[in-house]
Amino acid sequence: MPQPPLHALGIIAGNGVYPRLLAAGARKAGVKKIIAAAFTGETDPALEQHVDLLEWMRVGQLNRFLKFFRAQDVHHAIMAGQIAPTNLFDLRPDWKALMLLGKLKERNAESIFAAIADELATVDVHLLPATTFLENFLAPPGLIAGPKLSRQEEDDVDFGWKIGKEIARLDIGQTIVVKNGTVLAVEALEGTNDAIKRGGGLAREGAIIVKVAKPNQDMRFDVPVIGVETIRIAAEAISIVAR
Repeated sequence: MPQPPLHALGIIAGNGVYPRLLAAGARKAGVKKIIAAAFTGETDPALEQHVDLLEWMRVGQLNRFLKFFRAQDVHHAIMAGQIAPTNLFDLRPDWKALMLLGKLKERNAESIFAAIADELATVDVHLLPATTFLENFLAPPGLIAGPKLSRQEEDDVDFGWKIGKEIARLDIGQTIVVKNGTVLAVEALEGTNDAIKRGGGLAREGAIIVKVAKPNQDMRFDVPVIGVETIRIAAEAISIVAR
């Protein structure tokens, strides 16, 4: 967290409860002004009750997005919540977004978000780590809940971790589903929850889900997160990267 404490914060709000948790954490930390860029079809409208100003826009309206933060004199922002990966291929980009996309050799989530971060920096808005103000929600090391893992489950966690780190390094995905030393599903564009459903359907029971950070993970965006819906979907066990 920057020192002295922030006076104003911008939230780039995707879906889920993450943006609301961030707003609450920032307010508790003493941030006086909180604004949010909300995206049609993604952001929960309830976020408006937790921020001082919320502006709706479409995914792809980069020029409007930059003007919003500049007009509000906000110099620090945090990306919070997922933008559905399929929306990255269903953009209606404005001219500025078209120029940005035209410069990218690879159009994966990391390259797009990094380019957006660079554009924000041109208007003196700097992205903070996505975990800022949310330290209490980071996973501690070790078993968090449930019974102790069996030897086979521990072996599957180790196996899934090794494979997961490799697919993350290749920027394919962050989640892998395994059982008895066999890979059942690898996350790609569909996202964590659909990968779990696919792998769980093959395993029927006893699947192990491992979600990892990328090597040299940029903590400003695309940080691996497990939310309430993911926990509901998960069949048997979840292994995640502890801080």
